[in-house]
Amino acid sequence: MTSLTTSLRLLTSALAMSLATVPAWAQQSAPVPALGLELNGAQPSDKGCRLTFVVSNNLGADLSKTAFEIALFNEAGVVDRLTVLDFKDLPAGKTKVTRFDLAGADCAKISRVLINSATQCTGAGVEPNACMRKLKTVSKTGIAFGV
Repeated sequence: MTSLTTSLRLLTSALAMSLATVPAWAQQSAPVPALGLELNGAQPSDKGCRLTFVVSNNLGADLSKTAFEIALFNEAGVVDRLTVLDFKDLPAGKTKVTRFDLAGADCAKISRVLINSATQCTGAGVEPNACMRKLKTVSKTGIAFGV
């Protein structure tokens, strides 16, 4: 019984040492392709309300044209307007800050921004619905933001 216990201890030690030599990159799973869209700010401007977005293209391919139709909801939860925001080109692996001035909009009265659809999602090897299907949204403001 002693030799069996000793053999099991040696086997366990050998297994632990072999697992310790596996590189960290091999232990981690690959990142999930995503298009990150963050509502980063909403400030009054001379035109109305300026929305600032941080967008990160982690889809693994360049986007030559990207645009989203958004719905703005007022403080009562009623849709105030629909508009299209053109993010233009988004190179793969790039993070970009973009601002849009919404004429006549009052930032204090916007309660929610909804991504209604992707009106443009174009790039070599990119599925047309990838921008919506792989979209990850977050808000750094008090405004609800999502799909």
